[in-house]
Amino acid sequence: MEKVEINTDTIQLDQFLKWAGAVESGGQVKIMLEDELIFVNDVLETARRKKLKNGDVVKITDIGSWQVVTKGE
Repeated sequence: MEKVEINTDTIQLDQFLKWAGAVESGGQVKIMLEDELIFVNDVLETARRKKLKNGDVVKITDIGSWQVVTKGE
């Protein structure tokens, strides 16, 4: 699992995945959500604007996983 540092208290799921380099666009996130490939903290996610916070773990099936780390934590 890769730790990805953010500079804010929260970040939207689609923005986080772009920041982490997991996807190139929000459109890719939408398709992955429709295909039920994205999990947040081991729960299937359906909202691309889901707010993530420090410690949350995002997993994309067969691609990888990333943990949100708030700068300074």
